[in-house]
This record gives sequence, structure tokens and C-alpha cells, in this order.
Amino acid sequence: MEVSWEMSVTDSINTIYLLFSAYLVFVMQLGFAMLCAGSVRAKNATNIMLTNVVDAVVGSLSYYLFGFAFAFGDGTNSNPFIGTQFFALKDIPTSSYDYTFFLYQWAFAIAVAGITSGSIAERTQFTSYLVFSFFLSGFVYPIVAHWVWSSSGWLNHGSSGLFGSGAIDFAGSGVVHLVGGIAGLWGSFIEGPRVGRFDAFGKPVAMRGHSAALVVLGTFLLWFGWFGFNPGSFDKILVSYPNATDQGNWTAIGRTAVTTALSGSTAGIVTLFSRRLLVGHWNALDVCNGVLGGFVAITSGCSVVEPWAAIICGFIAAWVLIGLNILALKLNFDDPLEATQLHGGCGAWGLIFTGLFAKEEFVIQAYGPGVSGVARPYGLFLSGGWGLLGAQVVELLAIVGWVSVTMGPLFYTLHKLRILRISVDDEIAGLDISSHGGYAYTTHQEDTGPRFYSEYVRIQNE
Repeated sequence: MEVSWEMSVTDSINTIYLLFSAYLVFVMQLGFAMLCAGSVRAKNATNIMLTNVVDAVVGSLSYYLFGFAFAFGDGTNSNPFIGTQFFALKDIPTSSYDYTFFLYQWAFAIAVAGITSGSIAERTQFTSYLVFSFFLSGFVYPIVAHWVWSSSGWLNHGSSGLFGSGAIDFAGSGVVHLVGGIAGLWGSFIEGPRVGRFDAFGKPVAMRGHSAALVVLGTFLLWFGWFGFNPGSFDKILVSYPNATDQGNWTAIGRTAVTTALSGSTAGIVTLFSRRLLVGHWNALDVCNGVLGGFVAITSGCSVVEPWAAIICGFIAAWVLIGLNILALKLNFDDPLEATQLHGGCGAWGLIFTGLFAKEEFVIQAYGPGVSGVARPYGLFLSGGWGLLGAQVVELLAIVGWVSVTMGPLFYTLHKLRILRISVDDEIAGLDISSHGGYAYTTHQEDTGPRFYSEYVRIQNE
């Protein structure tokens, strides 16, 4: 009876911890909504907030009906894609914990669609949001999650993984952020820039978001949620480490939260001063994106690196974001939320960073010792060999390829069917008035659209 009671208490604590983490990750949807709303012009505020709601509600159904089975199923169920049979899958014990694990993984899935929504903001038909959100949450993202996080995935960091290692992507720099960023890249590229974003000579025209307050609020909500995103990925808090029965995951959870905070903070401060030198003034929006870029980058290796390494991660992540933003302007690439650069670029850097700085002790703590008598690869810069870095590069390339061959054709098909981008007149007037019946703010100047359109026509005719 004593053993049974202890197991019951352990399961209960693990379940409570994972549910709490799932709630934190779900709060990130509110953060995304506020960040996106503040980053777009006032005439599109209702539209971008509605798309964030749609990501959650559509993602719930698509991930339940298809995505969860694709991510963690082994195909042995008689009907593995429908209903509650999802909760009898290979990677998950049959208990109430099944539902907790599903909820946590669902919160991750809907975050991916939110990233992509930002890339195609202010010019996309609402119907297209419904289509790509369902497809991304139910099919594209879950396949990548299976590769890396399922025990049967070919990139899983198991005892006999790729290059004797498998990829380490603890909370999803690649699985979540790179997937969302590359999907956004194709959507934004196929749609083209917003009307007026670049003048007749190809020079960028500033289109500032309408509310710095909402951007800062969204950033802090995302920061708060990231403490569920990264430390919460220890889905069982009461687990003993190999060869250290007096320790459990709780000894690494605090360190994971610290590395997360340090990387984001470093990226934020570097972005703040760098942009000050580049543009001549302090910019709250830039520093907020810098902070998020640091969080995205550390998400892969947050559990397996020292705090000092997290500072290096954030420092370089800031320059990755700054450099990609400059390149985007030179290529006339228009991503209103910088989602492609931030989540795609910093997510890719995060995978490489883990291959360079993962510490052997922490890798064993988080993933086990591997094959008996065979050293498990760890960070190249810490004398861990090339195995882990090689697996990280393979994951990066596999994600870019998979998302490109799935989401690229999807966006192109929507474009050819003329249901991807709104008309020029509707774009000028704003999505709120053209698609949602009215502006988000009663003080919004309803003649802004026509006046801006007249100015746009004048510039194009010069």
C-alpha cells in the first residue's frame, strides 16, 4: 500500500506541474494577441486579434482530430485519428495523465500557427487563415514533433539516435519556432509586401504599429508564458536522474528558467543599444523583439547549457535578428511582425548553439546516459565531438525542407485560387472595415484609408 500511495502522489504532482505549465503556455496566446495588435496599424487591430483566437479554436480541433496522433502515435490503433483513441498511444501511459500531456502539447501546436499569422498580417483574407491554421496545426507541425519528441522519431535524442546522439531541441527552437517562421516566410513571400511598404524605387516606407503599450504588454505576457514553455518541458517533475537517486528534475527546472531569462535579457539589451547606434534613437518595439529573439534561441538548449552560455546565445541572437531585418529590407521582404526573422532566424541559431554549448552532465540529466559504455555526444565547444552538432544541422535542414514542400504549395494554391490576399482597395481601407464590419477604435479616422490610397496612387504615378 505504501508503494501504491507514493506512486499516486508522484503522478498527482507530475500532473499538477504539467497542467500548470500548459496554462502558462496558453497565456502566451494572449501575449501573441497583444503583441500582434500593437504591431499592426489601428485599422487592422480587430483582424489580427481575431486570427489569434482562430489559431486557438481551429488548432484545438485539428490537433485533437489529427495532430496528436501524427505526433505521438505508432499507427497500431484501429482508428488512430479520431476521438479519444488518441489517448492509447505508444508514447503515453493510459491514465488521466494522457489528457494532461495532450493539453500541454496542444498549447505548443497553436503557438506555431500564431507565429505564421504575424508574417502575413494586414493583407490576408480571413478564409485563408482558417485553412492554413488547420493544416499547420493538424499535419505539418505534428510530423516535425514526431521526428524530434516521439520515442520512435528518427531525430529523437535516444540512446541510438542520429550520429549516436539525435537532436536536442528541448522545448522547440526548431520544432515550434523554426516551423512557424519558415511557414511565415512562404506565406509572406507569395503574398508580397503590403501596399505602400516600399516606394517606387524600392526604398522601405515606415509602417509603425499603432500601440507601443500593447507590444510591451504582449512581450511581458510572452516572457511569463515562456517559464511554462521551457521549464515546463520537464513534463515530469518527480523523476530521478541517472546515478543520482537523491535528485530529480526539480534540480534542473530552476536552471532552465534562469538560462531562459538570461538569454532574452541579453538579446534585449544588445538590441536596444545596437538599434540606438543604427537609427539614432531608443525604440521600445525593437528591444521587445530582441528579448523574444533571445527566448526563441535558448528554447532548444535551455536545459543543457550553463547560464554563462545562455548569455552568449542571447548576444548572438540579437545580431541574427538585426542582420536578417536589414537583409529583409534590402530584398523588399515584408513581414509586419518580423516573425520570419525572429522565429525562423533565431530558432535556427538556437539549434546550432545547442550543438556547440550543450554540457555533458546536463545532457545526461535531461536525456539519460545513452548506450552503456558509449559516450553520449555533447557540445562541440566543450569537447563533445561533432555528433550532436551534426544532428542539430540535420534537424534544421529537415524542418526547412518539410515546411517548404508543404506550406509553400499550400500558400501558392490559395494564391492561385484568389483567396489568399485581399484586394488593394480593401487593404487600403483596412481589414477591420472591409472584413469585420468596423474599426477596433471609435476614434479611428475612417477617411484614413481613402486618403492613404490617393497618396499611394500619386507616388506610383510619379
